[in-house]
Amino acid sequence: MALSTKKNLASQVSGIPKFQLTSSLAKKQPNRVPVLNNGQKKARVSKVSIERFVKIVRLARRKNGVTMGDLEVELGVSTASVKRDIEYLKDRLNCPIEWDSRKRAYTLRDDPATGERFELPGLWFDASELFAMLMMLHLVEGVQPGLLEEHVAPMKERVRSMLAAGGKSAKQVERKVKLIHFAPRRVEPKHFKVLATALLEGKKLQLQYLRRDKSEMTDRIISPLQLVHYRENWVLDAWCHLRNELRSFAPEAIEDVRILPESAIEVSQEEMRTHFQSGYGIFSGKATNRAILKFTHDRAQWIALETWHPDQSDKWLSDGSYILEVPYSNDQELVMDVLRYGPEVEVLAPPELRQRIQERLCAAAKHYGDEPAG
Repeated sequence: MALSTKKNLASQVSGIPKFQLTSSLAKKQPNRVPVLNNGQKKARVSKVSIERFVKIVRLARRKNGVTMGDLEVELGVSTASVKRDIEYLKDRLNCPIEWDSRKRAYTLRDDPATGERFELPGLWFDASELFAMLMMLHLVEGVQPGLLEEHVAPMKERVRSMLAAGGKSAKQVERKVKLIHFAPRRVEPKHFKVLATALLEGKKLQLQYLRRDKSEMTDRIISPLQLVHYRENWVLDAWCHLRNELRSFAPEAIEDVRILPESAIEVSQEEMRTHFQSGYGIFSGKATNRAILKFTHDRAQWIALETWHPDQSDKWLSDGSYILEVPYSNDQELVMDVLRYGPEVEVLAPPELRQRIQERLCAAAKHYGDEPAG
């Protein structure tokens, strides 16, 4: 393969995934070494050396750089091989990697004047990065089977082919990652696509929305802000132009939806965070109360590892029980979560939340006083 300049190398490398690149080089020119116009022999860009380039660049970007000893261990090659790889990166790919005598390490510094970040030509991944990407796609595909399938499936096939070209198997990742879903509510795929399109294009939506608590159908115009996947289900956060305030909508309650030509309004991240995240769970609104929950010694071992709210506080008591304090506005979801733990949790405050839990437990107990009816 004759390459006359560094740019020729970049143009041939650019846009070809690493495993495809190395495979095609091996097939087309198995016994030839590239030669520059001046007749100087150029080192072959093999699959192994490309993987080393990727690792060298990644390691050199660390805060304190990377020592020669660490490079030898990470790459599994001799000092001479590491030096050849670094010279290739500097001379042929214009990589700004340098030896820092003070740190006794190689460092890679991007140009602060232009803000440009050095990247290897094309889109290169090592095997571990491809496995991570495949796992990510597997997880995304499992969020709600069929919802994103037509978009995710082609990407998965491309990653599988890249791994196969590099002699790797994708099956082991897909066999070892399993998602178990519980009670997800089905979203109409065509509605989801419309919501996602409007969100990405910044357009308003007109929709017919069923308020299930009142069995009432309403017509709304909204400015979509973000899609949230929460506890197995999707929620659309938006500005409701009917109510003139931030609202959350359940996509499965949308009967009909279409994109409008008008641009959606923008809401600051700070305002959204204050509205949607200060309360407990999916229920929005500024937190007005703090619940104080006491968990038994046995249950505390698990609860202490959980984050119920970003602004929660906690403490251990001398008897091994655990106090968790969380803010909330609407107590509906909090009540459901507390009831899940039955006798393993006690609501200490506020009084109205404690009373509500007591009423729900008493109402439930009535179902078990006698033999089941009919």
